[in-house]
Amino acid sequence: MNPSSPTTSAFPAVAAHGLVTFLGAGPGDPGLLTLRAVEALVAADVLIAEPEVLDVVRTHARAGVDTPQLTVADELSAAAGVPVIRDAANLVMEAARSGRRVVRAVTGDPGLDGNAASEMLACAHEGIPFEVVPGVATAVGVPAYAGVPLRGEQGADVRFVDARHASQRCWSEVGTSECSVVVTATLETVSAAAAELVSAGRKPETPLTVTVGGTTTRQRTWSATLGTIAQVFKQGKVLPSPEGARPVIAVVGEQGAAARREEMAWFESKPLFGWRVLVPRTKEQAASLSDQLRSYGAVPHEVPTIAVEPPRTPQQMERAVKGLVTGRYEWIAFTSVNAVKAVREKFEEYGLDARAFAGIKVAAVGEQTAAALVEFGVKPDLVPSGEQSAAGLLEDWPPYDPVFDPIDRVFLPRADIATETLVAGLIELGWEVDDVTAYRTVRASPPPADTREAIKGGGFDAVLFTSSSTVRNLVGIAGKPHNVTVIACIGPATAKTAEEHGLRVDVLSPEPSVGKLAEALAAYGEARREAAKEAGETVSRPSERRPGARRRRTT
Repeated sequence: MNPSSPTTSAFPAVAAHGLVTFLGAGPGDPGLLTLRAVEALVAADVLIAEPEVLDVVRTHARAGVDTPQLTVADELSAAAGVPVIRDAANLVMEAARSGRRVVRAVTGDPGLDGNAASEMLACAHEGIPFEVVPGVATAVGVPAYAGVPLRGEQGADVRFVDARHASQRCWSEVGTSECSVVVTATLETVSAAAAELVSAGRKPETPLTVTVGGTTTRQRTWSATLGTIAQVFKQGKVLPSPEGARPVIAVVGEQGAAARREEMAWFESKPLFGWRVLVPRTKEQAASLSDQLRSYGAVPHEVPTIAVEPPRTPQQMERAVKGLVTGRYEWIAFTSVNAVKAVREKFEEYGLDARAFAGIKVAAVGEQTAAALVEFGVKPDLVPSGEQSAAGLLEDWPPYDPVFDPIDRVFLPRADIATETLVAGLIELGWEVDDVTAYRTVRASPPPADTREAIKGGGFDAVLFTSSSTVRNLVGIAGKPHNVTVIACIGPATAKTAEEHGLRVDVLSPEPSVGKLAEALAAYGEARREAAKEAGETVSRPSERRPGARRRRTT
């Protein structure tokens, strides 16, 4: 990679007046942030972001970054639900004058944001250096996620129109042409924009797509024509609605024909699109599972059901770690990510690092535990080739051989409530086992009231149970999931526990793996979607079937 490339070089030194980075945060999907945008956010001292994208960009900013809040300064904008931010320039200038790095984040791309342009001019007039980090423009990104390409093989022209500011001359120009038109409007005003185009000469049967919540899991797209969009909204009870001021992107032209979009709607056709999925695991444990669920279009909600605490008597663990360093063990076996964390913390307490594992064979019960070891700097020697469990680990564990194994002892750090399966199996293979309580598991505190209500009231579309203890603990701290919620279990034992608690098990993983469990839920969602389409029904989420639920949510 060329070190002089402008996209890889370090950010400019901060001048006396600071540095302002005008940054495009994209239409809403956090994954659309550019690498350059992330670099700028990491270096920021002050982050000034529009409310719509604050959560998108704040994730990448360093801890303690100053985030002054923007306000809607005029009543007209507040009533329309469109925040025209008037005080942003003052906040930007004030922060830059103090010599700090300022990131000014806007929705979409700053080059298409009129407020950002005026703020750039203000910086230029005062001699404050600034730079621009482009982002994915909303008017381009949203149609892409809706399955509506803006240009076809014939390469037709594309025009962009903001319905709030369009003049009669603008409507006339796009109305008499055959170009694709991308209109920025609101749910309430898009029908009026369609009527303007028809009045200007566009045929009423011209295809039209309207997308709200674009690039997020709240996205919804309607296919209609210029002449039917008002009726489609009325029949679908989309309007009238208090949400009528929500911004939309409408695409006018043959590229958005309903049959064509049906084939190209890749985002909204994901198997778990928009599903709220409860993951009763800690954030650290759930990271890879939540990422997998997001790839299927779901919105994971992590709720810890257990808390991990140090053992009541730490002396046993301390002796074992010292024995690890002095050569007491041939093997160390990790049966959970928490066990890795417990040993790592004890190492750090003694000033040790991964080099202390030199000469010791390391076993991990599964892929997640192995990944935690690799992050620690340790590559495991043994991971089950089959079932990722204590039984699977025993199937691959070699018997003790006095000729090849100079030491016959295994260090097994584990939870206080772990089963004896692994200990008994290792002893049967001829090994001596130091079975050490590395951590205690206790029931976590109840989740917030709104989460408890969503669990019991059917606000979640599915819940993933990864062990019998997660079933018992979730029911204990939050109550039993509503009967519309899809229950997915990692194995027969977990399913049996769920049924004992009065739950109907809908999905059973074919293998005891959290990845396979997520796959099984996605397959269930896909089958459910296809069944609805074959029956001519609107595809809906399980939570929308509960009594009193709205048929479709747009928030």
